[in-house]
Amino acid sequence: MGSQEEEQRTLLEDGLLSEIGKGPYTGDGSVDIQGNPVLKDRTGNWRACPFILGTECCERLAFYGIAINLVSYLTKNLHEGNASAARNVTTWLGTCYLTPLIGAIMADAYWGRYRTIAVFSAIYFLGMGTLTLSASVPGFKPPSCVGSFCPEASAVQYAVFFLGLYLIALGTGGIKPCVSSFGADQFDDTDSKERVKKASFFNWFYFSINIGALVSSTFLVWVQDNCGWGLGFGIPTLFMGLAIISFFTGTSLYRFQRPGGSPITRVCQVVVASLRKWKVEVPHDSSLLYELTDNASAIEGSRKLEHTDELRFLDKAATVSELDEKTESFSNPWRLSTVTQVEELKILARMFPIWATTIVFSAVYAQAAMFVEQGMVLDTTIGSFTIPPASLASSDVISVFIWVPIYDRIFVPIARRFTGKERGFSELQRMGIGLFISVLVMVAAALLEMKRLDIAKAEHLEHQKVAVPLSILWQIPPYFLLGAAEVFTFIGQLEFFYDQSPDAMRSLCSAFSLVTTALGSYLSSFILTIVTSITTRGGKTGWIPDNLNEGHLDYFFWLVAGLSFLNLLVYINCAIRYKIKRAS
Repeated sequence: MGSQEEEQRTLLEDGLLSEIGKGPYTGDGSVDIQGNPVLKDRTGNWRACPFILGTECCERLAFYGIAINLVSYLTKNLHEGNASAARNVTTWLGTCYLTPLIGAIMADAYWGRYRTIAVFSAIYFLGMGTLTLSASVPGFKPPSCVGSFCPEASAVQYAVFFLGLYLIALGTGGIKPCVSSFGADQFDDTDSKERVKKASFFNWFYFSINIGALVSSTFLVWVQDNCGWGLGFGIPTLFMGLAIISFFTGTSLYRFQRPGGSPITRVCQVVVASLRKWKVEVPHDSSLLYELTDNASAIEGSRKLEHTDELRFLDKAATVSELDEKTESFSNPWRLSTVTQVEELKILARMFPIWATTIVFSAVYAQAAMFVEQGMVLDTTIGSFTIPPASLASSDVISVFIWVPIYDRIFVPIARRFTGKERGFSELQRMGIGLFISVLVMVAAALLEMKRLDIAKAEHLEHQKVAVPLSILWQIPPYFLLGAAEVFTFIGQLEFFYDQSPDAMRSLCSAFSLVTTALGSYLSSFILTIVTSITTRGGKTGWIPDNLNEGHLDYFFWLVAGLSFLNLLVYINCAIRYKIKRAS
């Protein structure tokens, strides 16, 4: 999954771009907050990253402070069933990773990443405040259960709760595709030393995400279960405020990339121009295709891209016809596109199969909600201490803490000696390793559930909604494997979609990587719905009943493991065929 073309690209960049990178100013077109060229020794690089990493850490703490234990809030406070609660959580998580398309388009086309983060942070904070009120004000939350009777939440109570929840989904959608790209923008692509640091940035960016997740899955889960949900939601709201403060504090050190105009419009222009020239023959000599003659690209904030021979039909958009010459329509992009603009669309088309094959991995990651439900029917006591089931997600986070330094400081230097690549593994190789580990995650979860059901049967607990005498600590291996899979797949995905995307589409392509998480959550929700529908026919209890001791959650985990394995085979085939982006 690593190609010779990638090694050639690295050598080319080191040779051709080193002269640009030696100057006092950045060579990638970045500017300061006033739009002026920036000095490399005073801005960006690692000196600007602590503020960005601090922002991401606090924002993720706020997000996971809501997300990790949300299934418990829905079942215990809003009195929903297990299947309904899991479906609501996965649907909301899916929305959180679908809304990044909105933020990405605003950032790439109009506002830039900095302003987009600022605007959507305010929406995010408003949603956090609304959610806190829904759990604090007596009229906004349903009364507690009386014995076995649990009154349903009213329409108003549901409305306030889900309003806050989906304002958060919109806010995080504006922030998420921009923060990682904005952090990567602090490293000059034309400087070989900074380019290597950028690869390391993605590792530590994900590390900072998991610092927030660790605090959420331990301290905040404990607060929510023991001190109340008003305080449990209020603390994440406070940290979201700290995220906003951290972000604005580093403004004077940041490097900014100018927005290049609507990427959706440019894609449409290429398609329309190609269709309008349906009968025009593409010249065999690619140098005859239309492109600006000077060094600057027609797209603001973008380098020129080399012509490729794939999808030659799209080259019709850059073919100068006799009508173009007669009417001198060189300034009409709906009739004539530059090679760079055409190659932007080709890059998106080449990335699509890789993008599609990461959806199933995200469905595996979404099973964390099912792990929590599994943990609720395991023995949560360790001596006199009770472990909240959601807090076991900290095993996943601790796994990430272990794997990130190992990968960055040990695996990369060793792999670099064998592959000759500055990053050790290519992004595609890294993602493939993660997809393989994801199969092992679901196998481990299925084996644990089989053991739990065997014990339930041996103890005659099948028809009792109680925990079985099997320690919740047995969930650590699946969570630990999930953390390893994240380090390889999610970080590799961040690198891949940033590095391979056209310069003026980096927020959008980062959003595409997040959309796989959304679609994975929706896929998980869809599978849950189908499985529940089929397995409960004829009055059967089904695989995932409210009393898991009567069900077969292990069958569900095996099903996801099988889908993940088939997906891995498809991914390997797509990765072998993939051709990397080449800038001219």
